[in-house]
Amino acid sequence: MHRSICDFLMDMVQNSFEAGSSAVIVHVSQNDSQFEITAADDGCGMDEQELAQAQDPFYSGKGKHDHRKVGLGIPFLAQTASMTGGSFEIKSVKGMGTSVTCTLMLEHVDTPPVGDLASTFRALLSYPGDCELVIHRSLDADGIQHGYQLVRSELRQVLGDLHSSDSLNLLKDYIVSQELSLQQQDRGA
Repeated sequence: MHRSICDFLMDMVQNSFEAGSSAVIVHVSQNDSQFEITAADDGCGMDEQELAQAQDPFYSGKGKHDHRKVGLGIPFLAQTASMTGGSFEIKSVKGMGTSVTCTLMLEHVDTPPVGDLASTFRALLSYPGDCELVIHRSLDADGIQHGYQLVRSELRQVLGDLHSSDSLNLLKDYIVSQELSLQQQDRGA
């Protein structure tokens, strides 16, 4: 079950990884009233029929989750966005990739809590494989946008494999420092 917005973010990016992407670009932006996530990849993409199936909660792609008969990630995301007065959009081109964007209205009673962004980013950046992952994080306060960027290949150059406990702890500390800086800039705006 999706208990936080971070759970949806994990699902979105894992779907991109599982689609055979060589690059995934994620935008996580927030202002006083809304939280928006976009995940765009250059994976296998989907034709119109596959796109419809991806939005059907009673369908899961062959070979993706053979142990279960349903795929609830995208349908739950679309439902949650709609319930909160937000929006959901998915675009895909077979052989070119997929882009998923959702906006959740933060003050709505049905909006789940954001969750632990630093831990979520660390988990995504340490995901097995060689797919490039770029995360753009921004916070807009009173029309002033602050943010930071995490690039998997650059972090690997500095920290190493992103699998040892030392590198994962350093990565988490770095992301937490970026989030704290972002929150301080938000309060100062």
